[in-house]
Amino acid sequence: MLNLPNRFEFEGQSVAWGSIGQGDPLLLVHGTPFSSQVWRKIAPLLADRWQLYFFDLLGYGQSEMKAGQDVSLGVQNRLLAALLRHWSIDQPEILCHDFGGATVLRAHYLNAVAIKRLTIIDPVALAPWGSPFVAHIRKHQEAFTGLPAYAHDALLRAYLQGAAFNPLSEEAMQIYMSPWQGPEGQAAFYRQIAQMDQRYTDEIEIRYAPMEQPVQILWGEKDEWIPVTQGHKLADLLTGGRLTTVPYSGHLMQEDAPEAIVAAMLR
Repeated sequence: MLNLPNRFEFEGQSVAWGSIGQGDPLLLVHGTPFSSQVWRKIAPLLADRWQLYFFDLLGYGQSEMKAGQDVSLGVQNRLLAALLRHWSIDQPEILCHDFGGATVLRAHYLNAVAIKRLTIIDPVALAPWGSPFVAHIRKHQEAFTGLPAYAHDALLRAYLQGAAFNPLSEEAMQIYMSPWQGPEGQAAFYRQIAQMDQRYTDEIEIRYAPMEQPVQILWGEKDEWIPVTQGHKLADLLTGGRLTTVPYSGHLMQEDAPEAIVAAMLR
């Protein structure tokens, strides 16, 4: 498990973060419905080369969760920019996944966050996105928040497994489930889904163009959340069509094929 012993106060809310390693800064940004623990297998293998910084997005993992909280993509990019200022980091390398990809792209285009090198894994970046499940929760958030714990846990377990191609270990399942359990966690889980809105990627999609800095995109060939066809479309916009597809990996590549991520970072 990664250790997040530090707290950063962002707009009156507490954000958990940690750091390991030595060298130039490398920022790790997780997606939904996960936490910085998605990097627990990968970070130790990169720590000899980089000073790694990782944090839990607002409303996720060990960061503060509370009623009425804005945890949308509209706030996470501002959090990222504020953390970089707090750490006095001007131009980090960044490794990001899913909503973390959208957060980084929004921070780059809307908050002028400079990036030295970008590695992006199965990002939420292009319309359309958002499953029928997401649309249903947006309409009926209170009903889901009030589910009995056993029903919520069963739904949560099935939802998490849908992100991976291979069966998740019980250890991994518990790591990803635990922040979303209990009254506070259960409410936070449906809160972040209810606030998913495609407009947050629509407003930056028009800015996509080949980037000056090195960019690589990794995509799981078996991703059932965001199909690889979306990866090819994004690659056409950002990298001149260069895309690394990873066989036998779903959306959660950190569990299905962590070695592919490490190889991409080190090559």
